Amino acid sequence: MAGLHVADGLLVAVCRVHQLLPDRGNGVTAIDKRPVGGAVRASRFGLFGDVQAERRHHGGEDQAVYAYAEEDALHFSHELGRDVPPGLFGENLRTSGIDVTDAVIGERWRVGQQALLEVTYPRTPCGTFERRMGVPGWQDRFREHGAPGAYLRVLKAGSIRAGDDIEVVERPEHGVTIGRWFRHQAPTDAEVLLAAHADGAIVLRDKLRGHVDRALRRAPA
Repeated sequence: MAGLHVADGLLVAVCRVHQLLPDRGNGVTAIDKRPVGGAVRASRFGLFGDVQAERRHHGGEDQAVYAYAEEDALHFSHELGRDVPPGLFGENLRTSGIDVTDAVIGERWRVGQQALLEVTYPRTPCGTFERRMGVPGWQDRFREHGAPGAYLRVLKAGSIRAGDDIEVVERPEHGVTIGRWFRHQAPTDAEVLLAAHADGAIVLRDKLRGHVDRALRRAPA
Protein backbone atom coordinates (compact mmCIF):
# COMPACT_ATOMS: atom_id res chain seq x y z
CA MET A 1 0.00 0.00 0.00
CA ALA A 2 1.01 3.58 -0.55
CA GLY A 3 1.56 5.84 2.42
CA LEU A 4 -1.29 7.70 4.02
CA HIS A 5 -3.45 9.30 1.34
CA VAL A 6 -6.29 11.51 2.52
CA ALA A 7 -9.17 12.61 0.31
CA ASP A 8 -12.11 14.15 2.08
CA GLY A 9 -15.69 13.64 0.97
CA LEU A 10 -19.15 13.68 2.46
CA LEU A 11 -21.80 11.05 3.01
CA VAL A 12 -24.89 12.75 1.59
CA ALA A 13 -27.39 10.00 2.42
CA VAL A 14 -27.61 6.51 3.87
CA CYS A 15 -30.21 4.36 2.12
CA ARG A 16 -31.72 0.97 2.80
CA VAL A 17 -34.59 -1.06 1.41
CA HIS A 18 -38.00 0.61 1.55
CA GLN A 19 -39.96 -2.35 0.24
CA LEU A 20 -39.29 -5.55 -1.64
CA LEU A 21 -40.62 -5.41 -5.19
CA PRO A 22 -41.60 -8.25 -7.51
CA ASP A 23 -39.11 -8.74 -10.33
CA ARG A 24 -39.43 -11.10 -13.24
CA GLY A 25 -35.70 -11.73 -13.31
CA ASN A 26 -35.06 -12.72 -9.67
CA GLY A 27 -38.61 -13.06 -8.36
CA VAL A 28 -38.07 -10.27 -5.87
CA THR A 29 -35.70 -7.33 -5.62
CA ALA A 30 -34.49 -5.03 -2.83
CA ILE A 31 -33.41 -2.30 -5.26
CA ASP A 32 -35.97 0.16 -3.83
CA LYS A 33 -33.63 1.95 -1.42
CA ARG A 34 -34.51 5.22 0.31
CA PRO A 35 -32.72 7.55 2.71
CA VAL A 36 -33.07 7.00 6.44
CA GLY A 37 -32.49 9.43 9.27
CA GLY A 38 -30.13 8.88 12.15
CA ALA A 39 -27.27 6.46 12.52
CA VAL A 40 -27.26 3.05 10.79
CA ARG A 41 -24.78 0.28 11.60
CA ALA A 42 -22.69 -1.04 8.73
CA SER A 43 -21.38 -4.56 9.26
CA ARG A 44 -20.36 -7.73 7.43
CA PHE A 45 -23.43 -8.11 5.19
CA GLY A 46 -24.31 -4.45 4.85
CA LEU A 47 -26.52 -1.98 6.63
CA PHE A 48 -28.69 -2.93 9.59
CA GLY A 49 -32.27 -3.23 8.37
CA ASP A 50 -31.30 -3.59 4.71
CA VAL A 51 -31.93 -6.71 2.63
CA GLN A 52 -29.90 -8.63 0.06
CA ALA A 53 -32.66 -10.39 -1.80
CA GLU A 54 -30.30 -12.24 -4.16
CA ARG A 55 -26.74 -12.71 -2.90
CA ARG A 56 -25.17 -14.54 -5.81
CA HIS A 57 -25.02 -11.46 -8.05
CA HIS A 58 -26.17 -8.61 -5.83
CA GLY A 59 -24.92 -9.32 -2.34
CA GLY A 60 -22.50 -11.10 -0.08
CA GLU A 61 -19.61 -9.66 1.87
CA ASP A 62 -17.87 -8.19 -1.17
CA GLN A 63 -21.04 -6.33 -2.13
CA ALA A 64 -22.12 -5.42 1.38
CA VAL A 65 -22.51 -1.73 0.55
CA TYR A 66 -22.98 0.08 -2.76
CA ALA A 67 -21.85 3.70 -3.15
CA TYR A 68 -22.84 6.15 -5.87
CA ALA A 69 -21.62 9.72 -6.30
CA GLU A 70 -23.90 12.73 -6.26
CA GLU A 71 -21.84 14.18 -9.11
CA ASP A 72 -22.68 11.22 -11.36
CA ALA A 73 -26.31 11.22 -10.27
CA LEU A 74 -26.53 14.87 -11.38
CA HIS A 75 -25.25 13.87 -14.82
CA PHE A 76 -28.10 11.43 -15.22
CA SER A 77 -30.59 13.88 -13.75
CA HIS A 78 -29.74 16.32 -16.55
CA GLU A 79 -29.70 13.61 -19.19
CA LEU A 80 -33.05 12.12 -18.15
CA GLY A 81 -34.75 15.37 -17.23
CA ARG A 82 -35.79 14.03 -13.85
CA ASP A 83 -34.56 13.88 -10.29
CA VAL A 84 -32.17 11.08 -9.33
CA PRO A 85 -32.65 11.10 -5.56
CA PRO A 86 -30.48 9.06 -3.21
CA GLY A 87 -31.38 5.38 -3.41
CA LEU A 88 -32.92 5.46 -6.89
CA PHE A 89 -30.03 3.44 -8.33
CA GLY A 90 -30.23 0.99 -5.44
CA GLU A 91 -27.26 2.56 -3.68
CA ASN A 92 -26.74 2.44 0.07
CA LEU A 93 -24.41 5.44 0.16
CA ARG A 94 -24.81 8.65 -1.81
CA THR A 95 -21.47 10.45 -1.66
CA SER A 96 -20.12 13.86 -2.54
CA GLY A 97 -16.53 14.94 -3.06
CA ILE A 98 -15.10 11.44 -3.42
CA ASP A 99 -14.52 10.50 -7.06
CA VAL A 100 -16.01 7.02 -6.87
CA THR A 101 -15.21 6.25 -10.51
CA ASP A 102 -11.54 6.98 -9.89
CA ALA A 103 -11.41 4.98 -6.66
CA VAL A 104 -8.62 2.42 -6.88
CA ILE A 105 -9.67 -1.18 -6.38
CA GLY A 106 -8.67 -2.13 -2.85
CA GLU A 107 -8.57 1.40 -1.43
CA ARG A 108 -10.06 1.88 2.01
CA TRP A 109 -12.47 4.51 3.25
CA ARG A 110 -13.16 5.53 6.81
CA VAL A 111 -16.76 6.69 7.06
CA GLY A 112 -17.61 8.58 10.22
CA GLN A 113 -15.63 7.69 13.31
CA GLN A 114 -15.74 3.89 13.16
CA ALA A 115 -16.64 2.16 9.90
CA LEU A 116 -13.84 1.05 7.56
CA LEU A 117 -14.86 0.04 4.03
CA GLU A 118 -12.85 -1.44 1.16
CA VAL A 119 -13.59 -0.74 -2.51
CA THR A 120 -14.05 -4.13 -4.18
CA TYR A 121 -15.35 -3.69 -7.75
CA PRO A 122 -17.79 -1.80 -9.99
CA ARG A 123 -21.50 -2.36 -10.25
CA THR A 124 -22.66 -4.18 -13.39
CA PRO A 125 -26.01 -2.87 -14.70
CA CYS A 126 -28.60 -5.59 -15.02
CA GLY A 127 -32.18 -6.15 -16.17
CA THR A 128 -33.53 -5.45 -12.69
CA PHE A 129 -31.87 -2.02 -12.79
CA GLU A 130 -33.38 -1.28 -16.22
CA ARG A 131 -36.84 -2.31 -15.05
CA ARG A 132 -36.40 -0.13 -11.98
CA MET A 133 -35.61 2.89 -14.14
CA GLY A 134 -38.25 2.21 -16.79
CA VAL A 135 -35.91 3.52 -19.49
CA PRO A 136 -35.49 1.33 -22.60
CA GLY A 137 -31.81 0.64 -23.25
CA TRP A 138 -30.89 1.85 -19.77
CA GLN A 139 -28.14 -0.71 -19.25
CA ASP A 140 -26.31 0.50 -22.35
CA ARG A 141 -26.75 4.17 -21.42
CA PHE A 142 -25.42 3.49 -17.94
CA ARG A 143 -22.41 1.61 -19.34
CA GLU A 144 -21.66 4.35 -21.88
CA HIS A 145 -21.37 6.99 -19.16
CA GLY A 146 -18.73 4.84 -17.48
CA ALA A 147 -19.53 5.76 -13.88
CA PRO A 148 -20.88 2.56 -12.31
CA GLY A 149 -20.46 3.30 -8.63
CA ALA A 150 -18.52 0.99 -6.36
CA TYR A 151 -19.28 -1.98 -4.16
CA LEU A 152 -17.57 -2.02 -0.80
CA ARG A 153 -16.68 -4.62 1.78
CA VAL A 154 -17.06 -3.73 5.47
CA LEU A 155 -13.70 -4.33 7.13
CA LYS A 156 -14.63 -2.73 10.43
CA ALA A 157 -18.24 -2.37 11.55
CA GLY A 158 -19.53 0.95 12.76
CA SER A 159 -22.40 3.39 12.75
CA ILE A 160 -22.70 5.82 9.85
CA ARG A 161 -25.09 8.66 9.09
CA ALA A 162 -25.74 11.36 6.53
CA GLY A 163 -23.27 14.19 7.05
CA ASP A 164 -20.37 11.92 8.03
CA ASP A 165 -16.95 12.59 6.57
CA ILE A 166 -15.44 10.07 4.17
CA GLU A 167 -11.67 9.74 4.27
CA VAL A 168 -9.49 7.65 2.00
CA VAL A 169 -7.02 6.15 4.46
CA GLU A 170 -5.21 3.70 2.17
CA ARG A 171 -4.78 3.60 -1.59
CA PRO A 172 -2.90 0.81 -3.42
CA GLU A 173 -0.33 1.86 -5.98
CA HIS A 174 -1.46 -0.43 -8.81
CA GLY A 175 -3.66 2.32 -10.33
CA VAL A 176 -6.54 0.20 -11.64
CA THR A 177 -9.63 2.23 -10.87
CA ILE A 178 -13.28 1.30 -10.66
CA GLY A 179 -14.03 3.17 -13.90
CA ARG A 180 -11.08 1.74 -15.79
CA TRP A 181 -11.92 -1.83 -14.88
CA PHE A 182 -15.62 -1.26 -15.62
CA ARG A 183 -14.90 0.10 -19.10
CA HIS A 184 -12.21 -2.28 -20.31
CA GLN A 185 -11.28 -5.25 -18.09
CA ALA A 186 -8.07 -5.29 -20.13
CA PRO A 187 -5.75 -8.29 -19.80
CA THR A 188 -2.91 -5.89 -18.94
CA ASP A 189 -4.93 -4.53 -16.00
CA ALA A 190 -5.81 -8.06 -14.97
CA GLU A 191 -2.08 -8.81 -14.80
CA VAL A 192 -1.54 -5.69 -12.68
CA LEU A 193 -4.28 -6.73 -10.24
CA LEU A 194 -2.90 -10.26 -10.04
CA ALA A 195 0.58 -8.92 -9.30
CA ALA A 196 -0.81 -6.60 -6.61
CA HIS A 197 -2.54 -9.58 -5.05
CA ALA A 198 0.67 -11.64 -5.14
CA ASP A 199 2.54 -8.76 -3.47
CA GLY A 200 -0.07 -8.55 -0.71
CA ALA A 201 -1.11 -5.02 -1.72
CA ILE A 202 -4.72 -6.12 -2.30
CA VAL A 203 -6.81 -9.24 -1.86
CA LEU A 204 -8.47 -10.51 -5.03
CA ARG A 205 -11.72 -11.83 -3.65
CA ASP A 206 -13.80 -14.45 -5.42
CA LYS A 207 -15.89 -12.41 -7.85
CA LEU A 208 -13.12 -10.08 -8.94
CA ARG A 209 -10.69 -12.99 -9.23
CA GLY A 210 -13.14 -14.65 -11.62
CA HIS A 211 -13.26 -11.50 -13.77
CA VAL A 212 -9.47 -11.24 -13.69
CA ASP A 213 -9.11 -14.85 -14.83
CA ARG A 214 -11.54 -14.29 -17.71
CA ALA A 215 -9.68 -11.17 -18.79
CA LEU A 216 -6.37 -13.06 -18.78
CA ARG A 217 -7.84 -15.73 -21.04
CA ARG A 218 -8.48 -12.99 -23.62
CA ALA A 219 -4.82 -12.01 -23.70
CA PRO A 220 -3.03 -12.64 -27.03
CA ALA A 221 -1.05 -15.87 -27.08
